[in-house]
Amino acid sequence: MNKEEIYIEAERAAVVLKNGGTLLFPTDTVWGIGGDACNPETIKKVYALKQRSESKALICLIKDLEMLRRHIEKIPSTALPFLEAKRPTTVIFSNPKGLPEALIAEDHSIAFRIPDDLFCQKLLHHFDGPIIATSANISQHPTPKQFDEIDPVILKGVDYIVPLAKDQIKAHPSRIIKFDPKGNALILRD
Repeated sequence: MNKEEIYIEAERAAVVLKNGGTLLFPTDTVWGIGGDACNPETIKKVYALKQRSESKALICLIKDLEMLRRHIEKIPSTALPFLEAKRPTTVIFSNPKGLPEALIAEDHSIAFRIPDDLFCQKLLHHFDGPIIATSANISQHPTPKQFDEIDPVILKGVDYIVPLAKDQIKAHPSRIIKFDPKGNALILRD
């Protein structure tokens, strides 16, 4: 896959997101189901497709710290190394703003990750907003390690499948760290 293909696919996928659609796309970790994190109808579609309880929060991909500041008022300085890490790291913050209630966990927290992946970064650039990125599996089923393992229900249920990296094995989910309002960190998955 060359850079031109990546740029073209990122533009196409951003149009799908802007129109309220859902994506199946390669992320910096595993294959993901994506959608506009600010669109309550899209959020409902993602939960329905995954057959997932709405009490289980979804992760959002963001382009950079500037985008994060749109949704988190006070970013603890202790979180910055994790947000900027090369290793895929999802960071959970309390009390987000400007996001639909359906996206926020029962404890009023939300998870963000800044992907170090060319396609994801180009997609976020073209879309210019947070994108839901949840693993491409039905709830309680194993996370697929490669495209060929994705359940046909997921394949048929999304509005657009990004035709990149279908032969790559993506078996490592992100590290997850939760920060409380005082800036204290708790590692949930390492």
